[in-house]
Amino acid sequence: MLDLGLPLDAPDLARASLPEIDGLEAPSASLLAIIVSHGHRDHWGLIPKVQATIPLAMGAATEAIMAAASRFVPGGVALNAAYHLVSGKPMSIGPFKIIPHLVDHSGFDAYALEIEAGGKRLFYSGDLRAHGRKGSLFERLVRNPPENIDIMLMEGSSLGRLANDQRFPSETDLEEGFLRRFEETSGIALVACSAQNIDRVVTIYRAAKRAGRTLLVDAYAAEVLSATGYATIPKPEHGWPNVAVYIPQSQRVQLVKNGIAPLVDKYRDFRLWPEQLRDKAGRLVMLFRGWMMQDLDRADALAGARVIWSQWDGYLADGAGARLRADCERRGIPFETLHTSGHASVPDLKRLASAIRPCRLIPIHTFGRNQFPSLFDNVTLAEDGEWIDV
Repeated sequence: MLDLGLPLDAPDLARASLPEIDGLEAPSASLLAIIVSHGHRDHWGLIPKVQATIPLAMGAATEAIMAAASRFVPGGVALNAAYHLVSGKPMSIGPFKIIPHLVDHSGFDAYALEIEAGGKRLFYSGDLRAHGRKGSLFERLVRNPPENIDIMLMEGSSLGRLANDQRFPSETDLEEGFLRRFEETSGIALVACSAQNIDRVVTIYRAAKRAGRTLLVDAYAAEVLSATGYATIPKPEHGWPNVAVYIPQSQRVQLVKNGIAPLVDKYRDFRLWPEQLRDKAGRLVMLFRGWMMQDLDRADALAGARVIWSQWDGYLADGAGARLRADCERRGIPFETLHTSGHASVPDLKRLASAIRPCRLIPIHTFGRNQFPSLFDNVTLAEDGEWIDV
């Protein structure tokens, strides 16, 4: 099985149903493994509901990041991998030969999958894009595509989000935008983005450093950055310049309550304390979530502040995003959005499909599947739950 995510439109895990696949709820010799392409919940979120003997495959960094996040995120899960995906390294699970391809995506350590069995070949795009900090991976895939693909399962998350001839801004474009805003902000710059969007954190760090500011992260973000295992990712405990750790009051309480307070001992030399926030505010960029506002308010560190929302703007419609925007309006804090998609634009999807030239292309991960036949060749529209013979 390739991914087993919680659908984006599911109300919650408890009410979400598993697909009718033998082996998910009771052991079956037919189900050999579940491969997790990357660590976004819409690709692994139903796995906690399956029986525990199913082997899992995922990237080593995905496994480590999910374990780190599970200590902080409500509903977070640490998954244990029986197999690790390594880009370009073939692996076998039963009769299936699988070649993972590391791809550019807002989820770190994300893979497309080339699969062969019984003389047939399938390519699963997973989630990917060409405009992130690892866009060279997309270009490499287009230059050296897998050959003789019978079926390509290709994501289409971007369909309907912008015109079919337009492209999303790049992470490099965002870096310049962040730099301008940091230079224009007299107080603390608060960036609301996911700590697991490692590309975005690197973009923000680079802009902060260029602006002469320090990137301030909480314990959760520090642990996620550390879990990547990459020396090129900024991490507080490894002596990176312009990175510091601030642990909000409620997070300190959570760490003690969960018995994991010693987790942050390694950050002691890189900590910023509440009494320092006010004086240093104009030289800080903080990875921020709305509940942190009360800490900054208590520290009197909000003069001249600016909030930049750097994630999907759909989250602003209600819930925590809507509350944050309303709080900023009440406080007179400027609020704006600076973001780009984690998914490929239509022109880049066309490049990918043209390079791979599958005998059949089946849309997945999209609310715009009916647009596929007018955009791509050899499209087969499949219904959820429908079995397809290769």
